[in-house]
Amino acid sequence: MAEEVLSQTEIDSLLSALSTGEMNAEELKAEDNEKRVRVYDFKRALRFSKDQIRSLSRIHENFARLLTTYFSAQLRTYVNISVASVDQLPYEEFIRSIPTMTILNIFSVHPLEGRILLETNPNIAYSMLDRVLGGKGSSVNKVENLTEIETTIMTQLFENSLENYQEAWGSIIDVDPVLEELEVNPQFLQMVSPNETVVVVTLNTSIGETTGMINICIPHVVLEPIIPKLSVHYWMQTQQPKESDPKELEALSKTVKQAEVDVGAVLGEANMSIEEFLMLDHNDVIQLNQSIDDPMKLRIDEEEKFHIQPGKVKNKLAVQVLNEYQGGAGFDE
Repeated sequence: MAEEVLSQTEIDSLLSALSTGEMNAEELKAEDNEKRVRVYDFKRALRFSKDQIRSLSRIHENFARLLTTYFSAQLRTYVNISVASVDQLPYEEFIRSIPTMTILNIFSVHPLEGRILLETNPNIAYSMLDRVLGGKGSSVNKVENLTEIETTIMTQLFENSLENYQEAWGSIIDVDPVLEELEVNPQFLQMVSPNETVVVVTLNTSIGETTGMINICIPHVVLEPIIPKLSVHYWMQTQQPKESDPKELEALSKTVKQAEVDVGAVLGEANMSIEEFLMLDHNDVIQLNQSIDDPMKLRIDEEEKFHIQPGKVKNKLAVQVLNEYQGGAGFDE
């Protein structure tokens, strides 16, 4: 059971009551030793541990960051989305807590069973729609009168955002989110039984000057097959470094060897002004900064890598690598 933290005022009042005799220290000890009874509501069965709730919070924090980037690009305005809370409660209680007219996106997450609900506050939904249609992002709450064009635009906007949900869950399971329908009245929606436990992730959302909430409702039946993967023990196991597979290293090495790079032999360099360059004529001689006794340099992708000397192979110009270039002007034999 969680310990209750007293404020400084409560501590002072308690000490004062003990000193004046209003309260007896022995009585307090006796009360503390008594068995404490806590009322348990079976209609609000807590089917997820705190550890699992924290894992779900981490997943959706990642989703919130991805969603922020996605909507910022789509709406071309300031967007900020963050996780406000992660709670478990009966499905009926969640339905009662959301507006009677709102934007409800219902999507499946194959291979998991069941469906997930993404509820977007009308203020946020219409601000998004206004931005997509070229407006300033103002919100007009007329959700019960969505036109076919508005419904199509909003469906496409949220359908494309589900790619981020797939990425957020990638460390746990590879899911394929598919938007199945868009509804506006939660009373017409019956995903699970009223007493079914659901996890509700609430996202604080700001689009320009408009603020609101996005709620993600995940029924227990959806998460049941992967509940063991939501433990800290599983997360720690997946974070352990994996041993390199020799076949993967061989394939990687083979691929790297086939990569093409630009290679050039540098005979020498010279500095001159624009005026001198424009005055160049036929048979003019340009003096390079390279001594005839010093080795040349071989550049790979514009970086000097080797000392070389020029020559011929089968009547073709070639260079011979002498040693690796270490930098500096000198040359060590």
